[in-house]
Amino acid sequence: MSLPESVGPLIRLPNHKAVTQGRDVNGVWVDPVPELITGKLETWMKAASVTPVRIPGYWMHKTGSIIKSGAPPTRGEKVLYHLHGGAYIRLSAHPSDVTANIARGILQHTVAIHRSFALEYRLSSSKPFEVDAPFPAALIDALAGYNYLVDVVGFAPADIVVAGDSAGGNLTHALTRYLVEYRGCIGLPAPPGSIILLSPWVDLGVSHEGPTKSSHRCIESDYIHPSKGGVNYAKDSFLGPHGLGAAVRNPYISPASLDSTLVIDFKGFPRTFIVAGGAEILYDQIITLRDRMVKDLGDQVTYYEAKDGIHDYLVFQWHDPERTETLKTIAKWV
Repeated sequence: MSLPESVGPLIRLPNHKAVTQGRDVNGVWVDPVPELITGKLETWMKAASVTPVRIPGYWMHKTGSIIKSGAPPTRGEKVLYHLHGGAYIRLSAHPSDVTANIARGILQHTVAIHRSFALEYRLSSSKPFEVDAPFPAALIDALAGYNYLVDVVGFAPADIVVAGDSAGGNLTHALTRYLVEYRGCIGLPAPPGSIILLSPWVDLGVSHEGPTKSSHRCIESDYIHPSKGGVNYAKDSFLGPHGLGAAVRNPYISPASLDSTLVIDFKGFPRTFIVAGGAEILYDQIITLRDRMVKDLGDQVTYYEAKDGIHDYLVFQWHDPERTETLKTIAKWV
């Protein structure tokens, strides 16, 4: 499956400009948090001419749940905060989107989690379309969504499980890194109790590409391609004025980069569950991330691999038994 090198909106989908209603859709507005932006994030925001904005988010509940959307947490309740994939240029947090199958699966199998919240962060775009929302727009939005769960709804950070798939895994890492690095500053909430990285896109450069790497070895078994399907457009759109150098050296963007100029560690990160498919082109970069996190965090990192899993296979309900086995393992870990 591939798309032209330059891609934009093919069909009209929910986006950050409106809460898209529908049957059993529980959408809310999330206010921006400019007061929680500091340090490197503030510098990058100004360099990209990005500003905080109000954005939608969507609640989903476990079947049979009587909890109202946005209600304060019950005693001992954990919440799933889901950041969707789509290369930062496509897909949605809306319950009608295919990525919502991840949250539904976790809700179905995980006793401790009764509801999930997904954030409709801004998607990046570039020429020939409108140039909009480069890094760190999505990170600023994800921060607002996290603050909403803590300061508006009332969840303790320790009871928040942040999960991201593909680009959403990249965003989950970046959000966690910001909360860890600036912990205790300007009223920032504490980092989450745990994070789940599902087929995370963690090297936006080319350091994991080559004829012997999974980027080429798994082309025939995966549905995404290292250079086709709009991936170059996605990188250009997301990196924006920061340029390709940021994909090499910025730990918030490419925590698995093999470039010698990257300086990174994971000290202070919460317990982490990493999922990879053995048949996906991102396999090698996910292994690099895993090894780096294990070096700093030890047994706080749990790694799960589905030998025949394709990229982001939890999205596809037909991808069994791998999907169900993975969801059950995540449920036990949570």
